[in-house]
Amino acid sequence: MRYRSTRGELTAHSPNFSDILLAGLADDGGLYMPEFWPQISPQTLRDWRRLSYPDLAAEVISLFTAGSIDLATLRTMTHDAYKHFDHAAVAPLSEVEQDLYALELFHGPTLAFKDMAMQMLGRLFDHVLTERNQNVTIVGATSGDTGSAAIEACRGRERLSVVILHPKGRTSEVQRRQMTSVLDDNILNIAVDGDFDTCQDIVKAMFADKAFRDDVSLSAVNSINWARIAAQIPYYIRAALALGAPDREVSFSVPTGNFGNVLAAWAAKQMGLPIKRLCIGSNRNDILTRFLVDNDMSVRKVEPSLSPSMDIQVSSNFERLLFELLDQDPVRCATIMKDFRQTGRMAVPQDAWMRMKESFDGMTLSDEQTSAAMRKFYAESLYLADPHSTIGLAVGKEFKEPGIPMVAAATAHPAKFPDAVKAATGLDPKLPPHLADLFEREERFDSLGNELATIQQAVRDHMKRK
Repeated sequence: MRYRSTRGELTAHSPNFSDILLAGLADDGGLYMPEFWPQISPQTLRDWRRLSYPDLAAEVISLFTAGSIDLATLRTMTHDAYKHFDHAAVAPLSEVEQDLYALELFHGPTLAFKDMAMQMLGRLFDHVLTERNQNVTIVGATSGDTGSAAIEACRGRERLSVVILHPKGRTSEVQRRQMTSVLDDNILNIAVDGDFDTCQDIVKAMFADKAFRDDVSLSAVNSINWARIAAQIPYYIRAALALGAPDREVSFSVPTGNFGNVLAAWAAKQMGLPIKRLCIGSNRNDILTRFLVDNDMSVRKVEPSLSPSMDIQVSSNFERLLFELLDQDPVRCATIMKDFRQTGRMAVPQDAWMRMKESFDGMTLSDEQTSAAMRKFYAESLYLADPHSTIGLAVGKEFKEPGIPMVAAATAHPAKFPDAVKAATGLDPKLPPHLADLFEREERFDSLGNELATIQQAVRDHMKRK
């Protein structure tokens, strides 16, 4: 399997999976995509019903690592990655009401769906770096959950230095402390003046600076790294199989910020999973819903909300879908994306927009509507959900069709957002035992402005200390 940039052509020298794992972002600023979508036959899907989650994950990921990492090696990694999740099913389904299910993706060490991919990513990095005798510096931006998941997956790993940028004052306290209380020498947390898009822009600028990128051996753990998407596809396949696929269609509803999670579901559909609809849930930062409804992909100011992991206006992974909607035309994709960065408005051709609407629905919930839905789901089903998962469930309920299971991605444990949950339901969700002392742990992080040069120097200093 070879990979191409959304802004470049596939050539005889195109990179393989291990190459793009370490690179993260393509040299031309585009995102890597597989040269083709592996196809999974209905019979293979039926055969996979009997597999454990780690074995299923290895099978799916192996379709993207062909020629780089073999199935047996992946199987060892997946069993190690998921052995400490606190539910035997790893990603269990919970029936909230008839034909509406919560796919619980928060049973990993940091209580968020990012663990599902990040625990694999840490092991993939270890394998490839050891094989190549290399070290890398991972730099990532987080709106709350990616950072803690990346830190937990990469802490203490000798070949990895990790720098995570988070928007100062814009994560929940639990999210912040999960990052800043990890004191391993290879971890640096930076609180940046600005919002998530500010942090993400700084990371992209670092990748665009080739001299800096080469100097510090830069790599990425954000979902701009294709390996993250590949490791998220298995849980959609697993959920669909549990509900009757491939002999029955299933729909998914995903609370969406950076578009990576729902993109993984879309990828599963391209591979042969019978998905009827994909539903995008937005909070007040509703650029994706506005685009679906009115073809309005225009950037507005990021506003803080009850669901801070979705407080994003520039959804990086949308470029991957755009590339596909443009029939994999890298020139058109590059032009549209560059104009978008300059003007704040994406001029998506009408035919491409209509093609997206054939598979996707979208809906926005205000903070008040999110709180009301949280109360309602608990009152009617005794299902306690965090604000992000609540948006997924509410949107799924809205677009649910008779006889077709709707699966909502439950992306975070309620205890990650205790203030919002308590205000809505009166309940005080407790952290699990391994995080019970989180608020007593020492914190360590740098608080910096949002100047690129300042952040780059902090990364260099961290490397020297490491």
